[in-house]
Amino acid sequence: MSGLKLFHTTKSGVTEVTPRLADVEADVQDLVEAHMEAMLGVTFLASEYVIDCVDGGRIDSLGLDENGAPVIVEYKRGTDAGVINQGLFYMAWLMSHKDAFRSLVRDRLGVAAASQILWSAPRLICVAGDFTRYDAHAVREHRRSIDLVRYRYFGSDHFGLETVASVTGRSTEAKRVRRRAPGTPPVRQQGAAMADLAEAVDEVLVGLGSGVTRVQRKQYRAYQRLRNFACLIPPQQTKVLVYLKADPTAVDLASGFTRDVTGLGHHGTGDLEVQLRTERDLERAQDLFRLSYASA
Repeated sequence: MSGLKLFHTTKSGVTEVTPRLADVEADVQDLVEAHMEAMLGVTFLASEYVIDCVDGGRIDSLGLDENGAPVIVEYKRGTDAGVINQGLFYMAWLMSHKDAFRSLVRDRLGVAAASQILWSAPRLICVAGDFTRYDAHAVREHRRSIDLVRYRYFGSDHFGLETVASVTGRSTEAKRVRRRAPGTPPVRQQGAAMADLAEAVDEVLVGLGSGVTRVQRKQYRAYQRLRNFACLIPPQQTKVLVYLKADPTAVDLASGFTRDVTGLGHHGTGDLEVQLRTERDLERAQDLFRLSYASA
């Protein structure tokens, strides 16, 4: 990315725009915090949050993502090998001080949000000027959800984020979600066709590109890049529902296949509902899946 050049066309001609780093780290933090939901899919909670421990410290940004998972965001102006370890130190503190974070969420977002925090999937997002190949390798060795995000300014009016590496944490709670309770009939006995279709949807969504991660909640499974781009609802008797971040007004809606659910309550995130009943429906839906993936 360091060699990337953009060109901005104006009436007076073509001006070369060279990517650049921030003058100071605080500039990146201020910009991301002001637009955190649009950029990261995270609701901003606090800045420079002071932690109460022997070594002390300040968490750059705290937030809650679309699935209710706690998010720590750490920033570095350039390349800094310590940003991952620093973030993991703060995450360890967070997971041992859940009451403090719960109180913060309750004060900012209300009791309901505080009661639905997804403690099984805390996330660390590191935003920096660049990362080394050792950083990308290091995150794959951890059992936490970590996103390495490279930033650049383009001229005075544009700011870009690029995911360098993204790893989904493995948690005991996530394993319990997947484990069938004793005495419960296998999924295939409860609706084999829809269960098979849901598995096929999962394969398609994960296979859309690199960096796709899953987040399992009781009511749905979310598929993320930095932000959710799809939510798969547990299969019903006759159909599988997927909610996408695609703009319903930009789609030719088809009765019984796609529906605009803007403003309507449903599990997961996204304003476009896709109803799948057959493999053919899944084939029809793949362009919509790609559209939502690209928008994330």
